[in-house]
Amino acid sequence: MNETIISLKNIALSYRKKKSFFRHEYYEALKDISFDVRRGETVGIIGRNGVGKSTLLKILSGIYMPDKGTIENRSKKTSLLTLQAGFDLNLCGRDNAILSGMLLGYSKEHIYSKMDKIEEYCELGSFFYEPLKTYSNGMKARLGFATATHLTPEVLLVDEVLGVGDEKFRKKATETMESMIRSDHTVILVSHAGGVMTKLCDRIIWIENGVVKDQGDPASILKAYHNS
Repeated sequence: MNETIISLKNIALSYRKKKSFFRHEYYEALKDISFDVRRGETVGIIGRNGVGKSTLLKILSGIYMPDKGTIENRSKKTSLLTLQAGFDLNLCGRDNAILSGMLLGYSKEHIYSKMDKIEEYCELGSFFYEPLKTYSNGMKARLGFATATHLTPEVLLVDEVLGVGDEKFRKKATETMESMIRSDHTVILVSHAGGVMTKLCDRIIWIENGVVKDQGDPASILKAYHNS
């Protein structure tokens, strides 16, 4: 677990916000973010709401390009798992799973070979063939988690999904994450669930005011964060 698979150096990104019809202002979501992730490592990202945690995951997945800085991602496949995952609400769960896999670069043959396992894991029953606009957030989480984990990306980015859904799903998702970690997957996890972070993560990175405030052992970083 010594090889660096992802490296960020001085990453910054700003959003343009509309103040009036003629006026705009810029909000610095990320100001200067630098850290490395080693192959097979599980890294947690913590910080207050609005500090740019989800924005950072979108940069890591290639959805956003930073305004400044450089990012190196040496993985073959990186999958972002989030409740706002770009699903098409008019397509059924099965078709969304296929579309998500294709957008990640997987062949139809590979996706089809995993479809029975994805359907079984979701536990959505007949809703697997119903439009996503009929789904609750928890049901979308089940579908997204099943699709992302069963297509076996080299790097999995998880945005708050482990805290969504009923207790049975949360336990099942955590067990799946533990299995992936034992299989040497690289995982970057955003969550407010301190117990889950302590259990799953090798290291935690604390973001505040657009920069890395601290990083290190999960227990000590979480203690400092909650006491701040």
